[in-house]
Amino acid sequence: MAQPYPPPGPPPAPQPPAAPRRNRVAVVIAAIAAVLVVIVAVSVPVAVGVVRDWTSSGTDRTLDDVHVYGGLRKDHTENDVDYDQAPPVGGSHDPSWLACGVYDVPVRDENAVHSLEHGTVWITYNDEVSDADVYALEELLPDEGILSPYPSQDAPVMITVWGRQLELESADDLRLELFLGEFGDGHTAPEPLASCAGGVNETASGGVDV
Repeated sequence: MAQPYPPPGPPPAPQPPAAPRRNRVAVVIAAIAAVLVVIVAVSVPVAVGVVRDWTSSGTDRTLDDVHVYGGLRKDHTENDVDYDQAPPVGGSHDPSWLACGVYDVPVRDENAVHSLEHGTVWITYNDEVSDADVYALEELLPDEGILSPYPSQDAPVMITVWGRQLELESADDLRLELFLGEFGDGHTAPEPLASCAGGVNETASGGVDV
């Protein structure tokens, strides 16, 4: 005799409907937005602090203090010239320009000014500057540049191009690099593409720096 089939079990419990996909996307977007809010809340004060530090009155890291000189003579002379600035920023100068490079002794103004006419950058320093700062200045000196001591200048470090000059307190003053970025291409000079390569190595005492 055939066995009867067991009675069917209880029907399966109904499953909750799946959350619409759009709800999941909304949750993800909300989470990302919350993270961005936190990042902005933390970053903005830091950024403001950096800006304040950059423009702090103690060390104004702008080029507002660059001295501008116009009406500079460009004639050649073999005589010594009494310049109005120390170091000079332009004017009458020797027919021979000063070669690019680093000098351990003061150089002759008249030759250096001829190099300025060629678009050269001239960085000078007085006796207050340490050997470490001098080395740092050497590292920053562009190819079309001259570095030399200038004991009589007022500021510890000065950077000069034709018609422009900036006084600095040290080699790590950020305005030095700002100046190089603004004027290092020699565009203020009468002959900006002439270069200081191939010049003489004339020192202030009339000798040759070797």
